[in-house]
Amino acid sequence: MTTYSTISYDCMDDIARLTLNRPEKLNSFNVVMHGEVQDALNRVEADGARVLVLTGAGRAFCAGQDLDDRAVKPDGAGVDLGASLEDYYNPLIRRITGLKMPVLCAVNGVAAGAGANIALACDIVIASKTAKFVQAFCKLGLVPDSGGTWILPRLVGTARALGLSLLGTPLDAETAERWGLIWKAVEPEALVPEVEAMARHFATQPTQGLAAIKQAIRASATNTLDQQLDLERDIQRAAGRSADYREGVVAFLEKRAPNFTGA
Repeated sequence: MTTYSTISYDCMDDIARLTLNRPEKLNSFNVVMHGEVQDALNRVEADGARVLVLTGAGRAFCAGQDLDDRAVKPDGAGVDLGASLEDYYNPLIRRITGLKMPVLCAVNGVAAGAGANIALACDIVIASKTAKFVQAFCKLGLVPDSGGTWILPRLVGTARALGLSLLGTPLDAETAERWGLIWKAVEPEALVPEVEAMARHFATQPTQGLAAIKQAIRASATNTLDQQLDLERDIQRAAGRSADYREGVVAFLEKRAPNFTGA
């Protein structure tokens, strides 16, 4: 079993759990954490998981980039932040969104900068009512990255995306739910039970079918209607040949609960 220094990871009962674990730094990312998160994400499917739960340790989900991990001096040379995105954050977002299973994010506290957009890249976000989402990039003269400029306007519209990005105003979890930014805001003590119940549910569902739903919904952002209709046809053709589809139909006809295997 791999031991990590900045995260914790385990996979039991078809549920993979990845916890960002630098609470003293509000779980902000440094190079080591990037490497460990990528390693863990590469293990998820090989470990046979049917759902991934992502969260943070302590009082924050993730404060984004650890600025102490960058050698920036007031009178020094500029830093190539594009390289940081190309090498670390962009592959992370692509990996999260590309996983062939539901990805749940339990936002236990502040999610700021890249931390906010990593959370929003997950399929279902459940947040504690004490959590806040902050597009803090404007405070540093930067633009929302880690998919922020793509995700935000699609979730909340252009006006709210611009307001959040230009002002950097913290958005509380209950408002985030009302705006459609996240799935649900819950009382702090209900966060873990709520996410665990959903994870256990997904661990019993037709995993390949859920992955196909993710594929279709995400593709719709850039497809024309004709392209989307063709994609639905092709995905449905493959899904109709799956063992889980057959099991679902038989279980319905026999009036019993289905026993999906994810196949």
